[in-house]
Amino acid sequence: MDKKERAKEKKEKRRQEISLLRTIPYSDHQRWWSSETIAVVTGANRGIGFEIAHQLASHGITVVLTSRETAVGEEAVKVFQEGGLNVAFHQLDIVDPVSIQTFCDWIKETYGGLDILINNAGVNFNFGKDNSVEFSEMVIQVNYFGTKNMIKALTPLMRPSPAGSRIVSVTSRLGRLNSKRNGISNVAVREQLENVDSLSEEVIDKTMNTFLEQVKDGTWESGGWPHVFTDYSLSKLAVNAYTRLMARIFEERPEGEKIYVNCYCPGWVKTAMTGWAGHVTIEEAADTAVWLALLPDQFVSGKFFAERREINF
Repeated sequence: MDKKERAKEKKEKRRQEISLLRTIPYSDHQRWWSSETIAVVTGANRGIGFEIAHQLASHGITVVLTSRETAVGEEAVKVFQEGGLNVAFHQLDIVDPVSIQTFCDWIKETYGGLDILINNAGVNFNFGKDNSVEFSEMVIQVNYFGTKNMIKALTPLMRPSPAGSRIVSVTSRLGRLNSKRNGISNVAVREQLENVDSLSEEVIDKTMNTFLEQVKDGTWESGGWPHVFTDYSLSKLAVNAYTRLMARIFEERPEGEKIYVNCYCPGWVKTAMTGWAGHVTIEEAADTAVWLALLPDQFVSGKFFAERREINF
């Protein structure tokens, strides 16, 4: 058996293990949540977000499903409600300040706050071997700045609890800093993003804006950026970096007001975003997000996961 076959066998074994783990119910002492627990899932009218909402609601949590388009969001919620699940809908565009404010006001008025935020909303315009940067500004705006918008807007509404509030962002292995195949080859930029002690929002923003400026002047190919799905990879790299930054900031919160923030890679999933070319099922893709959101006793923060295991940034 060659190296490739062994890796494939190992991956399949892990998928089977996780599939088994998902069938084991949480015991009463592990369940820190109840029907009063509020989880917000962005971009949840289809795909991974829809399944995350489904799995969280199946655990008895009240889920708020958001979608940029009202009609499709309302249709998605009907599916859940017909199945007896407690899922509500509210329109949300994560790059529109007015939409965000309206949503936050509604969450506060309706529920008094929230306990779980799943940042799932995102876009990608490359498929297969494509690597166009034609829509790079939109990709960076939605995937990074949009995710950041939601964390900033909803953090003040996170409700105090002994278990802590949870933020989980859907990112990608394509956004790993030190990937041999797809990392950032510009050493100065990489070192800035690697050093969590000196990492800042300004550093992350500047990196994204530098890339977008190079796209505009046509010099991005020599910028040392990732070679595969460049704009998407960078947007996810930025979310990964922002996760580490926010974990450092949240560490200072007092007991009872803790917020744990992590990110994860769902894998190459069979969804519209991959042109249905993925090999991971929707159920498998949603699993790690739900697992992180519901962790009972293990308070981890600022980490990157895949298949319920920590991986490096």
